[in-house]
Amino acid sequence: MSFKGLWIDGMRQVAERTMPIYSLHDGKVLAKVGLASKDDVVRAVEGAHRAFLTYREQPAHTRSRILFRVAELLDARREEAARLIAEEAGKPLKAARGEVQRAIQTYRFSAEEAKRIGGETIPLDAAVGGEGRIGMTWREPLGVVAAITPFNFPLNLVAHKLGPALAAGNTVVLKPAGSTPLSSLFIAELFHEAGLPPGALQVVTGSGAEIGDVLVTHPLVKVITFTGSPAVGKALREKSGLKRTILELGSNSAVIVEPDAPFEFAVNRVVEGAFQYAGQICISVQRIYVHEAIFDRFRAALRERTAALKVGNPLDEETDVGPMIQTEEAERVASWVAEAVRGGARIEVGGTQNGAFYMPTILLDVKPDMAVVSQEVFGPVASLIPYRNLDQAIEMANDSRYGLNVGVFTRDIQKAFYAAKRLEAGGIMVNDIPTFRVDHMPYGGVKESGFGREGVKYAVEEMTELKFVMINVDV
Repeated sequence: MSFKGLWIDGMRQVAERTMPIYSLHDGKVLAKVGLASKDDVVRAVEGAHRAFLTYREQPAHTRSRILFRVAELLDARREEAARLIAEEAGKPLKAARGEVQRAIQTYRFSAEEAKRIGGETIPLDAAVGGEGRIGMTWREPLGVVAAITPFNFPLNLVAHKLGPALAAGNTVVLKPAGSTPLSSLFIAELFHEAGLPPGALQVVTGSGAEIGDVLVTHPLVKVITFTGSPAVGKALREKSGLKRTILELGSNSAVIVEPDAPFEFAVNRVVEGAFQYAGQICISVQRIYVHEAIFDRFRAALRERTAALKVGNPLDEETDVGPMIQTEEAERVASWVAEAVRGGARIEVGGTQNGAFYMPTILLDVKPDMAVVSQEVFGPVASLIPYRNLDQAIEMANDSRYGLNVGVFTRDIQKAFYAAKRLEAGGIMVNDIPTFRVDHMPYGGVKESGFGREGVKYAVEEMTELKFVMINVDV
């Protein structure tokens, strides 16, 4: 067992209190990390602000070089990083390796984007009174970014906060999820090795309930980027005042399968989207709307492939589905399924719990007001629902307080655009699942799924201020 404190001003700092981090595989203590106090957070924010005063002056090529170097260092230690994710987050090893690869890409995209942050010239003489004047814009960093990240992608969601922020010349105070802080401390050391100035990245670990308010309300914090639950996101927004805020708050993502869909591909992708990382993904497939003409065939294929998934030790190379983050979360999912069954739903496959494990589950005969349909399950449970025509499917998909991603399977391009224009979501994935994401695309939601966009270029825009400059050249 190792002892890790906090990461402040470019080095490990001893905290007065510590907390153990357990392996989700066997319950052993992986490490002890610092339990940050309010004073620690203030110290971290002030240190990040001091670092910002000089880091913002670093040329783009320097910021780019640091980010490229982080990608190289992570690439060299990819297996170590993947095993760390598998142990602290319970993510199957093959999925953890995929997350590491995505994080490497995210830092490389960020390194490239650091050199592309610019503006435009504006023809002011297009307006009466603008003669003899030149207009231009550029983007400037905002200052200290408070980044608050969840447990489910402890390396790549952190990369989506750090990469764009540092590429733009901001500095960051990172508060990772209390259950998965080791990946954040790991990446902080890589940034230090890559030459990031001390203080430009601070990591405070511990309880969000204890230190969250201090972080988001500190006057030196200029941007808040948060991924997590709608309840916490709303509370954070209310406390943050006029700070720039980027919120990604989850969903109960829908997928629509038309009769002309690529059938085998659609089934395989839906299974992957519903049960990857035990459904603990903001854009996990939760509501599966299938046209009645192919419903029975799709149901049979979905059942077969779901039942074939291997559930077990995340460090096993063959495991498809590992444990949920806590036994209490598996118990919550079990209670939601039991409530649905009492209300008339039927379990097609799965429906059993063993500790932190919940078997991949497909439900039939659900009702729109059931929690497994209307709320975010955030577990390995999906509901299979028939529909008569595309308009009905769109209406049911839109009947949600969320709107992050939606998937539509059809070979008809007119149907695809028809649906894309009418679906209420931040992203529409045609002939793929809502779980699809690559790291340079715009990503974010509408309604209670939040606001603002990630995806490196788009996150840079969120984390910078557009400045306009006019020059009168005729005087």
